[in-house]
Amino acid sequence: MIKLLIDERIKQSGLKKKFIANEMGVNKDTLTNWCKNRSMISLNQAVKLADILNCKVENLYERE
Repeated sequence: MIKLLIDERIKQSGLKKKFIANEMGVNKDTLTNWCKNRSMISLNQAVKLADILNCKVENLYERE
């Protein structure tokens, strides 16, 4: 099982979710769903998010 750590990485970055969603080209609800592990982010979107958050893609996931 894979757990998304997006919410934790966003908090660490200090960026606002609204800004991140805008940069990603998604609505805030989509970002919230990723943060709450309700849906999985695609690899292309994960790469873009990692760039925005200045982290590695691997840092967005945790194996449970």
